[in-house]
Amino acid sequence: MIKKIFSKFIKVENIINLKMNHSIKGFTLIELLIVIAILAILATAVVLVLNPAQILAQARDSQRISDLSSVKSAIALCLATATSTPAMTVGPWSTFSTTCPFTTCTVKLTAIDGSGWVGIDLRLTSGGSSLGSLPIDPLNNSTSSQYSYRADAASTFKLTGVLESTKYSPKMATDGGSFGAGIYEVGTNLNL
Repeated sequence: MIKKIFSKFIKVENIINLKMNHSIKGFTLIELLIVIAILAILATAVVLVLNPAQILAQARDSQRISDLSSVKSAIALCLATATSTPAMTVGPWSTFSTTCPFTTCTVKLTAIDGSGWVGIDLRLTSGGSSLGSLPIDPLNNSTSSQYSYRADAASTFKLTGVLESTKYSPKMATDGGSFGAGIYEVGTNLNL
């Protein structure tokens, strides 16, 4: 008899303990608010330290430097290996025209047959052009974010672009070009 009463008492006690343990599990509202506040402070600190806008600008500048280097190499290869001296557009700067629809201009802009933003037919390169199409500036939305090209009668040339990040902007002042600190310049004659 005592066993029966004791076993029933243990069962009741176990049920009470289960209910109490169940209600003890979880976080209080204050604990949750504290965790959310800490996460918000950490997220703000990360955004301030990393500066996503500057990281994107650095990525675009890295692309610009690579693009201009590739075009410079393709032109130099064409001039060195072409069976006849390729005709180079001589004179004013060749850039993107804002008077035509963007999609039409982009197709014209990237042509390697001399009608793109580089005025030399890169297809004349022995073995074919090293570029399938001319690259365009990652933003390419105004005259300040475009690549440009200029050549002279002596078959020398200069390519330009504008860098925007604080990491790469100093290259514009140290590239040796005639435009100084405002434009990044590469080519065989930086005084054009």
